[in-house]
Amino acid sequence: MASASWRRCSQTCPPWPTAGFPSSRRRGGTGAYRLGLELAAFRSPASRLIVGTPTWPNHIPVAERAGLRSVTYRHYDPATGTVDFDAMMEAVSDARPGDLFLLHGCCHNPTGAALSPAQWAELADALLEAKLLPLIDLAYAGMARGLVEDAAGTRCLLDRLPEAIIAISCSKSFGLYSERTGMLAVMAASPSAAGACRLTAETFARSLWSNPPDHGAAIVRTILGDEGMRANWLAELDAMRHRLAGIRSRLAASGLPGTEPIAAQEGLFAMMPFDSGRIAAMREKHAVYMDMSGRINIAGLNAGNIDRFLHACRDMSHPANRRAEPNSSLRDVASATQV
Repeated sequence: MASASWRRCSQTCPPWPTAGFPSSRRRGGTGAYRLGLELAAFRSPASRLIVGTPTWPNHIPVAERAGLRSVTYRHYDPATGTVDFDAMMEAVSDARPGDLFLLHGCCHNPTGAALSPAQWAELADALLEAKLLPLIDLAYAGMARGLVEDAAGTRCLLDRLPEAIIAISCSKSFGLYSERTGMLAVMAASPSAAGACRLTAETFARSLWSNPPDHGAAIVRTILGDEGMRANWLAELDAMRHRLAGIRSRLAASGLPGTEPIAAQEGLFAMMPFDSGRIAAMREKHAVYMDMSGRINIAGLNAGNIDRFLHACRDMSHPANRRAEPNSSLRDVASATQV
């Protein structure tokens, strides 16, 4: 879906080219992300995608399938549990005009580390000066501070920059994971450029997935079009956000070294400060499973299992209980869980 309120493009990129026959545009957040990459690569094949790591494991492979080379930088400082903002700003300075700069709109996956409003503003000005195109993955709106509040960083970029690509997912906020419901939003330089972008996107969508299912989109339309249903949905979203915040507070107050920053992070994911030997031992002794990187889904913890989880974490904090290195079968399991 392309916006009709596009503004003047920076001089580093050509106009959006037109190619065209119509198609549907709904294919979940991943489909929106892929379609945005296809548009960017079609307009400027030499552009690169600048990606902070760690990130969602599918970000780089999908970009490569679209023909874009990825350049990485360190997004997360594990010592402080916060965004490595200096590294991010250095990556902006090192990028070439016309490159895409990938950003998580809120609820960073997998770290949960968030930019402050001041950092969003500084980043927006730096992207403008460097003539970079932000590609915003907005997959978890409503899971951090609120539906409107979680879009504040994206709005900050849109207020300052002439162009942007936004991939939006309904999988989490509407609980429609298997229905593949989402949206691609593109802000461009002019109404005519918006029209060209729409036609090109429809052509690419036709070749990528042709006609997607409409069930999830119909559910979202029904909820948003009914005042009572919308109010119920917002209340449920608020309840989930508060539950996630409560779990984060429990983890941060657990006394486990390195977990304190989790309370100030946001969203569904966090990085537990455990090495691979400790994680392997937790699997073998307590049947507690997490990715070998320490990535956990906060939503997988609840009042019924968090005490058992913390007991396993504390038990494995003793050096005598740790494995020196996970065996190959456990490494295979860890690789298979990168979703």
